[in-house]
Amino acid sequence: MNTARPTTPEAQVCAEGSQLILATNLTACPSDAPSFAATILGMKDGIGLPTTVIADAGFASAEAVAALEAKGIEPLVAIGRTQPHRPYDVRPPPDPKPPRRISEPWRLKMQAKLETEDAKARYARHTQTVEPVFGIIKAAIGFTRFRLRSIANAAAEWTLIALAYTCRRLHRLQQP
Repeated sequence: MNTARPTTPEAQVCAEGSQLILATNLTACPSDAPSFAATILGMKDGIGLPTTVIADAGFASAEAVAALEAKGIEPLVAIGRTQPHRPYDVRPPPDPKPPRRISEPWRLKMQAKLETEDAKARYARHTQTVEPVFGIIKAAIGFTRFRLRSIANAAAEWTLIALAYTCRRLHRLQQP
């Protein structure tokens, strides 16, 4: 019987173009939402708190959004699937599903915010910022799974992987 808990690596990445990892976290939970606000707010003692946070639907929770807004951070968190059909999928698109019924006030507020042109433009950076970082970590660095066991050891391993990526990225940014 496999009793290992799933570990989820998190990385907060600069969306201003550098793609540097600003903070990391590792959770023993398949959902990112429980640790989302704590990871962002933990940046206060290091590089400081960001003004805006962009996150996908896996990070959506009322508690996290409220905690970030209480500290003056604007969260742009997707509340559902942003694309009904993946653009690279060659199969015909599936029949459209009825729209998800949203009743929670914070989700309605977030949905209204994400429908503005400014928020759409800022949220669009998400796929150009975070996803390439994980792709580089997997493809170029070769990190596809944790080799160490226990949460503490896996967290140390993830910190080293993020540090290796950051050093690699800093080197690339310094080249003319």
